[in-house]
Amino acid sequence: MKFTDGFWRIRDGVQISYATEVRDVRAESKRFTTYASTKKVTRRGDTLNAPLVTVDCFSPAEGVVGVRVTHHAGKRRPGPDFALAAEAGGAGEVRRDDAATELTSGPLTLRLDADSGFGLTFLDAHGRELTRAGAKSTAYATTAEGAHHVLSRLSLGVGEHVYGLGERFTPFVKNGQTVDVWQADGGTSSEQAYKNVPFYLSSRGYGVFVNHPGAVSFEVGSESVGQVQFSVEDQTLEYYVIAGPTPKDVLGRYTALTGRPALPPAWSFGLWLSTSFTTSYDEATVTSFVDGMAERGIPLSVFHFDCFWMREYQWCDFRWDPEVFPDPEGMLARLKDKGLRVSVWINPYIAQKSPLFDEAAALGHLVRRPGGDVWQWDLWQAGMGLVDFTSPDARAWFQSKLKALLDQGVDCFKTDFGERIPTDVVWHDGSDPARMHNYYTHLYNRTVFELLEKERGQGEAVLFARSATAGGQQYPVHWGGDCWSSFEAMAESLRGGLSLSLSGFGFWSHDIGGFEGTPDPEVFKRWLAFGLLSSHSRLHGSTSYRVPWEFGDEAVDVARQFTLLKHRLMPYLYGAAAEAHRTGVPMMRPMLLEFPADPACRPLDRQYMLGPDLLVAPVFGADGDVEVYLPEGTWTHLLSGERVTGPCWRTERHGYDSLPLYVREGAVLPLAGDDSRPDGDWLEAPVLLVHPSGASDYAAEVTVPDAAGLPAATFHVRRDGDALRVTASGTDRPFTVRVPGGAEASGSGEVSVPVS
Repeated sequence: MKFTDGFWRIRDGVQISYATEVRDVRAESKRFTTYASTKKVTRRGDTLNAPLVTVDCFSPAEGVVGVRVTHHAGKRRPGPDFALAAEAGGAGEVRRDDAATELTSGPLTLRLDADSGFGLTFLDAHGRELTRAGAKSTAYATTAEGAHHVLSRLSLGVGEHVYGLGERFTPFVKNGQTVDVWQADGGTSSEQAYKNVPFYLSSRGYGVFVNHPGAVSFEVGSESVGQVQFSVEDQTLEYYVIAGPTPKDVLGRYTALTGRPALPPAWSFGLWLSTSFTTSYDEATVTSFVDGMAERGIPLSVFHFDCFWMREYQWCDFRWDPEVFPDPEGMLARLKDKGLRVSVWINPYIAQKSPLFDEAAALGHLVRRPGGDVWQWDLWQAGMGLVDFTSPDARAWFQSKLKALLDQGVDCFKTDFGERIPTDVVWHDGSDPARMHNYYTHLYNRTVFELLEKERGQGEAVLFARSATAGGQQYPVHWGGDCWSSFEAMAESLRGGLSLSLSGFGFWSHDIGGFEGTPDPEVFKRWLAFGLLSSHSRLHGSTSYRVPWEFGDEAVDVARQFTLLKHRLMPYLYGAAAEAHRTGVPMMRPMLLEFPADPACRPLDRQYMLGPDLLVAPVFGADGDVEVYLPEGTWTHLLSGERVTGPCWRTERHGYDSLPLYVREGAVLPLAGDDSRPDGDWLEAPVLLVHPSGASDYAAEVTVPDAAGLPAATFHVRRDGDALRVTASGTDRPFTVRVPGGAEASGSGEVSVPVS
C-alpha cells in the first residue's frame, strides 16, 4: 500500500507518524525495547498529547533478529499466528555503550544509534551494512476511512535484487513491484497468487520475514525506490531479518524457523497421469489410458482422478459416482495390480446437495456468519459451505471421510482450492477472519497431510496442493495452478516455481502442456522435457486429455525418453530431495542460489539448477532456439557429451528430444541401473557419471540414498595420475564408473578408470 504522493508529499487523507527520536531504551541480556517519540522533544511539554512507538528487538534463533513495532499494545490478538520454532529464552546477546545498543545473534547484529535519531542498522559478521531502517522508516499511519496501519521500510543497496514473496508469476526480480500478500485464485497470468508468503530474499545475503498471516502489502522499490516497504492494517508489525551470508544459508535459517519440507516418497517422483478436469471418463477410459502408456513403453507411477470421480453438484461428498464407477474398490485393486498409486481430487467445500452438508452443518463443522447462519455461496458448487478447520472436531470429521477412501485403496490427495476464503464469517476458535484468509490453506493441507502420515506412515505422505502460505512447505508437493497451454504460460509457470523455491518450498510441479485449452503439439513436447526435469511431473489439463498420443507419435517418444531419463536420475534426484528435507534448499534452484557471486545469474528466470549439479534450460519456442548462460567452469551436456567452458552465453537449437542439460564440472552423478520405475533398487548396477575438474588433486564423493533419504552407500572419487579411483563404502555390489569421452570400468569395492 502506498502512503505517499511522490517523494515529498503524503497522500490525501493519510496521516503518518514516524518513529523520530529515542526517548528510552530498556535492555536485558538477550533483548531490548526502545521507545520512540513521533516528533522532536525540545521541552517537557512536548511529551504531552503525543504518542510513542514501542520497538522490541529480540532474537528467536541464531542468525535471526526480530523487530516488533507497536503503536497501541492493547488490541486483542485472536490469531491465527504462524507456528515458529524459536529457541527457548531466545538467542543473541545485548551490548550497550553511551552511543548505541546492539543485539548480536550469530553472524547478524542489530544496532540502535540513539544519538542520531531513531534508526536500526543490520550488520553482517564483518560489520558490513546489510540493510537499515533509517529516518522515516518506522511508522504508523491512519487513513481517511479510519484504518490503522503499521509500516517499516528497509533500505536497498545499489544493484540489490529482491526475490520470493511466494509463487509469483510477475517478473522474477521483484524490484519495482507492489506485492499484496493475499490468497487469490487468479491463474498464472496476473499479479495474484495462490501461494503468498510474506518473506523475501535479497541478493545481498539476507532475508526478511514479516510475521503476520493476514494481508501484508510490500512496496519493493515501488514507492520509495531505494527501500522495501511492508505494512499491515494492525496495531503491531513484527518482522525478522535473517542472516546469510549465502542465499542457501538464508533459506536454511528461514525454514528452520517456519518448518522444513517433509521428504516425499520416491514413487511420487515418477510420472502422474490425470483424467483431466472436466473431461468425460469412466473405468474403461482410465484403463485405456493406463494400458496405452504401458503399450507405448512410458512408465506411469500415479493415476489421478480429478473432480468428476464424485457426482455432479455434490463436491465434496467423498463418494464415487455409482453410475460411472459402480465398483470403486475393484477398480482401485485393478490399478494397484498394474503397479500404480492412486490420487483423487478433493477440496475443502461441501455442496448443499451433498448429504454431508446437513451432517456437517448439524455438527457445527461449517463456517458461519456472525448471525449464526452457515456461510454459503454458489461460485464453485451450488450452495457450498466451508469446512471450519479451526475446530478439532471438524478436522477429525474431515479426516474420517478421507480415511474411508484410503481404506478403499487411495494413496494420496490433490488438495485443490483453499484461496477464496471469506472475511465476513465467524471461526470456531475465534480467529480473526482477515488473518485467517491466508492461513486457512495451512490448516487444510496440514489436516490432510497428517492423516496420510498416520495412515500410510511417515515418508509415504504426499499431496498435490495448489494454495499455501508461510510454513506450507512442510506439506509437499505444490503445483503451479491454472495456466494456459502456451509457451508464454510455460515461462510464467517456471517464474512462479523459481519464486516459490526462494520462499522456502523444496518441491514444486506444474501441469505439463498447460491447463486451460489444448496445447499445440510443439508446446506439449517442449513442456514434457521441462515437466520431467522438475521436482514432480504431472500430465493434466482442463477440457482435453493429456495422454501423449493425442499429440502425435513424436510426443510419445519424447514422453518415453524423458520419463526414462528421470528414472535413471533418481539416485541423484532423491539425494537432492533429501537435502531439501534436511536443509530447506530446494530441488529446483534459481541460478543465483548455486552461483550467488556471479552477477549474470541474479536475474535469470528461464533456466535453473536441478539439484546442485544439473543445469536445465527449457525450450520456449517451436523452432528449438534457446539462450542459456553457463557459469564459470567446464560443463558437459548430459545427452550429447559436448563440453563447453564458461562463463559464456550460448544460443543453441535443440530437437524435441533434447534441451540444454549440462552437468557441472567436478560433479559425480549417480544413475540407476533400472529405468523402469522411480523407486527401484538404486544400488542394483548403478552407473557413476564422473565429471572431474582438471586439478591434479581432484576429489569428490557422492551418496546414494535409501527410500528414507538416508545414506545407503557412498562413493569416494580421487584422481590418481591418469586415472580416477572410485571406492565404495556401504555396499559390496558391482557398479560402473563412466567419464566424459566414453571411458568406463566396472567392478565392486574399488574401480579405476582412465581419464585424460
